[in-house]
Amino acid sequence: MTSEEAPEPPLLTLRDGLTAVVDTEAGLADLVEKLGAGSGPVAIDAERASGYRYSSRAYLIQLRREGSGTFLLDPIPFGSLPTLQEVLDGTEWILHAATQDLPCLAEVGLHPSALFDTELAGRLLGYPRVGLATLVESLLGARLAKEHSAVDWSTRPLPQPWLEYAALDVEVLVELRTLLEAELIAAGKDEWARQEFEYLRGFEPTPRFEAWRRTSGVHRVRGRRGLGAVRALWEVRDSLAEQRDVTPGRIIPDAAIVAAAQALPTDRDTLLSTKGFHGRGAERYASRWVAALREVAEMPESELPTRSPRGDGPPLPRAWAEKDPVAARRLALARDAMTARAEELNLPVENVLTPDYLRRTLWTPPSTRDAERLGAAVADQLAGYGARPWQVEIAGPILVEAILKAEEPVEEPVEEPVEEPAEVPPVEDDPVEESSAED
Repeated sequence: MTSEEAPEPPLLTLRDGLTAVVDTEAGLADLVEKLGAGSGPVAIDAERASGYRYSSRAYLIQLRREGSGTFLLDPIPFGSLPTLQEVLDGTEWILHAATQDLPCLAEVGLHPSALFDTELAGRLLGYPRVGLATLVESLLGARLAKEHSAVDWSTRPLPQPWLEYAALDVEVLVELRTLLEAELIAAGKDEWARQEFEYLRGFEPTPRFEAWRRTSGVHRVRGRRGLGAVRALWEVRDSLAEQRDVTPGRIIPDAAIVAAAQALPTDRDTLLSTKGFHGRGAERYASRWVAALREVAEMPESELPTRSPRGDGPPLPRAWAEKDPVAARRLALARDAMTARAEELNLPVENVLTPDYLRRTLWTPPSTRDAERLGAAVADQLAGYGARPWQVEIAGPILVEAILKAEEPVEEPVEEPVEEPAEVPPVEDDPVEESSAED
């Protein structure tokens, strides 16, 4: 190590050692009693089996509270956890990236009365990287091992190194929360954070509209019938994945769906010999794939999907200039102003206002052009979409200005008349010069 290199931060270790995983009613009762005897907020995390299972259920829940210690709970043996919810009622939860864990915790009956999201706090404070390991290193000077982040948490029994990794995820959340809250107060952003955390309590994942369109490589498929094949194969695969509780890509990958949609075979042998059509379930479910492709081959054109998805929102921004030039100008003006304001506030621009809320408001703004009434209407519209009061206060005036300015006449630049250069008579050859040259 050179003199200029900083020493590597120490690796974070468990202060209280590793406890046994709770997976019995007696163990749960003991957990609840000890957790209730602690004080202060409760650090909570959950581990799912993303990439291995179809469901997003929690396969391990970690909890830590001052005066109680750390607990590892296997929720699978329990249908729900009412006694745990009862002891957690009225306490503040500390989570990192709460939107990832709240849905799977809700599946087992756990709902926060209040929460503090350390990742979101980091965003509001303008930290460029807000992963848990990065924040722990930046604020606590310790290194958090992350080598087990992508393992299959549905494995039973869970290996001890995985359990140690899971326990460490809640080891420092209480301390991290204290430091981040102090920074929020110093920056004058604590009220913003309070509103954001309260909003998160009601978080529910957005339903995936026409999720088959997210198939990797779908842009290479030509024609509506090809798109229909992507949709049909995706839906068969999704149904099989749900039945087997495995991630869809483990049956056939997206690349196989695209290959079949490009070739459009309608018999088993041709399908299985199609270049790129492979996967664990390619041959096993060949009859299902062929039946779907045959159905698409016979489908009327009117029932096939179009290239552009149907939706209730505005068109893609790149299409605004053609469909509504004034709206396109509103969007350009607002984006520039929002970016500048976000930089002043040391915030990611998407945290100042959700981009979808901005686009919806600017595509269909209120009809009034009276500045005062427009401001109130824009505020109501943003609030209706879900914007928090602090966001409305910052973004509302920017959107109002963009709406009004976009409709002002655009002055065409006046071109100064270009004077034609005076015609210069040709220079006659100098006979003396020619004579000299010949000499």
